[in-house]
Amino acid sequence: MDNIDLYIGRISKLANRNKELKRKMNEIVSRYNFIQKQNDKYLSLLSSFSFDDEDQKISRKKIHRFKRASLLYASIEGFHKLSGHPNAERLMDKLDELQLTIDTIAKRYHIVKIKTVGDVFIYGGGMMEENSTNPIDVILAAFEMRQAAIDINGGENNTAFWELSIGIHTGPVLAEPTGRKATPFRLAGEAVNFTSRIGKASSSNKVNISAMTYELVKEFFSCGMLGDIPVKYKGFVEVYQVDGILPQLEDAEHKGKKNKTFDVKYSLIQFLDIQEEVLDMMEQNLPENLFYHNIKHTIDVVTEVELIGWAEGLSEEEILMVKLAALFHDSGHVISYDEHELHGTVIARNMLAKYDFSDDMMATICDLIMATKFPPEPKNILEKVICDSDLDYLGRTDFIPVSNMLYEELKVRNMIGSFNEWNQRQLTFIRKHQYYTNTAQHLREVNKNKQIERLELLLASASMDQ
Repeated sequence: MDNIDLYIGRISKLANRNKELKRKMNEIVSRYNFIQKQNDKYLSLLSSFSFDDEDQKISRKKIHRFKRASLLYASIEGFHKLSGHPNAERLMDKLDELQLTIDTIAKRYHIVKIKTVGDVFIYGGGMMEENSTNPIDVILAAFEMRQAAIDINGGENNTAFWELSIGIHTGPVLAEPTGRKATPFRLAGEAVNFTSRIGKASSSNKVNISAMTYELVKEFFSCGMLGDIPVKYKGFVEVYQVDGILPQLEDAEHKGKKNKTFDVKYSLIQFLDIQEEVLDMMEQNLPENLFYHNIKHTIDVVTEVELIGWAEGLSEEEILMVKLAALFHDSGHVISYDEHELHGTVIARNMLAKYDFSDDMMATICDLIMATKFPPEPKNILEKVICDSDLDYLGRTDFIPVSNMLYEELKVRNMIGSFNEWNQRQLTFIRKHQYYTNTAQHLREVNKNKQIERLELLLASASMDQ
């Protein structure tokens, strides 16, 4: 197989992988939509009843819909062994300690307490700040809560007196703000009952999850299907038990701890939240006369760096860095047209500060942003990938209309003269330009030569008209 066949094979594999991921995502979204329609139906039925209490009418207006939140039901077991126990007072102190520890763990994972009934606790992930990683966060928190119960009882070698039964469900949630710091939301709908049912079906010191949660975390955790359980108004639903982190994602020296590969895969999911935040910021603050360096261009470059990156054999961590750099590479236009790459590095550092990226990774992301500064002079494979992606339009069939948008952008800033002058400048540049990666060369070089011919014809035609 020659090099061309090799690159075509890589692109084909990437396309098939994206197709399968899209199919899975569509399936999950379809299930979400079904549940949301059911919730809307119930709310519609509820609204048909009249209430004299004006507060209840106001409350319904405040209800907020979370498209995807993860609820955690935790029940402390062991009270049946307490009666007549010689150390009952000490054990109650241990119970208080466990409850405080559970709250501390929840806060560390940005999980809010929803409700407490005796020694049953319900927490919600992805509610104080909506995110794509909340199913993973809640399971990691559940593991720590379970371990805390073991440690408080004296460690693995002692029989645990206080034990935890945990159930987790992910899906759409309707929540009403309470105004209270300790329990900021009151939940409406069936999500709490569903989660409670899963938790009550859990054995001591085990973590049960719904089928919906399983679909979102199965690439991170080892899970086994327990079977179906009956749930009111839903019939029988599938329940899984989470046994631990997948072996390839677990720290070799510390059982139960995640490794670097886990963190990178997790950050690739976090990228969806970062992308939404950045694009929203750009949409609100970019000048209206950015006809080329707009959100569409940013999305194009993010898509292209992933395509070229996988084909060039980059690792998942490298893919993450070039995608983040592509996302921020033109964000500096919200500050200034000049030196926008430098401004983009400042924005990237500020916005990524709340995420757990190493100093070395942040430095690489900023170097990649600066590598897009014109003219391109890439020094390594990552810089080659992002430079080729940034100028991908030179070898695309839509080169002329895209080029015209860049002309309009420069024209309105008095940075270019006539249209013929622009075409001549483009022709000079594209003749000298080279793609640096083998993938871009095979994908775009032929079309780029066609664009040279088109520009030459345009200039010749303009010359004849004069």
